[in-house]
Amino acid sequence: MTAKLSADAQTAPPTADQADQHNDQSLRKVKAEQDPLSASPSIDVEHSDVDEKSLLRKIDWRLLPAVGVLYLLSFLDRSNVGNARIEGLTGDLHMTGNQYLTGLTLYFVGYVIFEVPCNIILKRTTPRFWLPTLTILWGIVATLMGIVQDLTGFFIARFFLGVTESGLFPGVVYYFSMWYKRRERQFRISLFFSAAALAGSFGGILAYGIGHMRGIVWENGWRWIFILEGIATVVVAVFAYWFIYNYPDTAEFLTAKERSFIRNRLAADSDATHDERFTWGNVAKALKDPKCWLYGLSFHTMSLPLYTFSLFLPSIIRDLGYTAANAQLLTIPPYAFAFFTTLTVATFSEKYGQRAIPLIGSASFAMIGYIILLANTDPKSRPGLSYTGTFFAAGGIYPATALALSWPAINVSGQTKRAVANGMQISIGNLGAVLGTQLYRQNDGPRYIVGHSFALGYLAGNIIVSLILYLILKKENTRRDGITAEVKEVGELHGDWDGDDDARWRFQY
Repeated sequence: MTAKLSADAQTAPPTADQADQHNDQSLRKVKAEQDPLSASPSIDVEHSDVDEKSLLRKIDWRLLPAVGVLYLLSFLDRSNVGNARIEGLTGDLHMTGNQYLTGLTLYFVGYVIFEVPCNIILKRTTPRFWLPTLTILWGIVATLMGIVQDLTGFFIARFFLGVTESGLFPGVVYYFSMWYKRRERQFRISLFFSAAALAGSFGGILAYGIGHMRGIVWENGWRWIFILEGIATVVVAVFAYWFIYNYPDTAEFLTAKERSFIRNRLAADSDATHDERFTWGNVAKALKDPKCWLYGLSFHTMSLPLYTFSLFLPSIIRDLGYTAANAQLLTIPPYAFAFFTTLTVATFSEKYGQRAIPLIGSASFAMIGYIILLANTDPKSRPGLSYTGTFFAAGGIYPATALALSWPAINVSGQTKRAVANGMQISIGNLGAVLGTQLYRQNDGPRYIVGHSFALGYLAGNIIVSLILYLILKKENTRRDGITAEVKEVGELHGDWDGDDDARWRFQY
């Protein structure tokens, strides 16, 4: 991997940012100071006719909609159990409220256990094989959820749904790191994650429509929610073998010159062009890095409010006094608002090169929502107030989660280390979801003091973790800036690159 090693080197070639963003010199200077390795080598004559912005748009259109659809289906299939609950799931399977919560917990147990192994499999296979295969597997499990006959079947299905869905998100985050420069990944990850908010909106619409199928074969309509949405997942996944691409060197939609251009621009920015073989030593690097554990803790403090909100929002709204059908419809606006705020915050973060500040701001915004929910002592008399609180909660949770999840993708160098770090983050993070699934007990409604209080506390914890990461990363960058000029000006790396432990690497905070 090559890199721009010194901002003051007299013979340093102009960067791609200088050629591509000459109209924004002050912003480019700030970004270069924060991340010296984000600069690209000069565009040689061979590539002079390649328009970088057009090429990025071309890549975006090929990659983002494809993986976004898969994640939308993933989030839909994991959270539609909340819609099924108010359509008669618990009554038909004769389960208590606590047993229902146990089923939710089992999903995340499977998810956590298989997170890192799934990313290792991705590293040893290909995205075109692994991502659609995972989608088919969880689509089958999601469909079978619709024909379970007892509590045991429900438990088994939820566990294996977690197992089969566990590899998608960290896999796609790793996948993006092989296509985009560091400074470009966060915005794409946020766009990708915004599909989760869309899934909430679609879930409400679909559950409202499918709910009217009650009486067709089965007395209640919850089985059709699982069956129809699961079958749709399998169908899309089959086509995904043709619309998911591997890596730039083999992507059919790129020309030979475009592949070469991408390889050159990534070579100076990250390890994406390395032919890195899998070793357990690189796995250990992630496990021994305290920052990787902090990235996991950052998502841990967001996963509890994220999943409790998505799993229990239909019940929270129904307990305000609305019918099941109206509750399904009323879940749509908060998710639509979350989609808007996620894109807005991602744009702000990308424009100003900030991670911790917008994350802290988003978590604080979500805290307002839970304060409103807890402060409303009589939700059934004032349902509008609590419903307003759900907008604040959704509008802060989703952008904060997107930022938290993008951090290791832009700060961890070494392909295997990054793949493991992404898996660690989701595994550690979803332990928060495991706890969260036990907090919203039926007899605690409609205020859900315990659940809302935990969510509020976890959001405050996220602010603390974000501040700690901000200070650690900033201090480490300052320390590396103080290393002697002789070390900074070694020249081209020629294989001696030491990942994010290298003194020339700069973290984004």
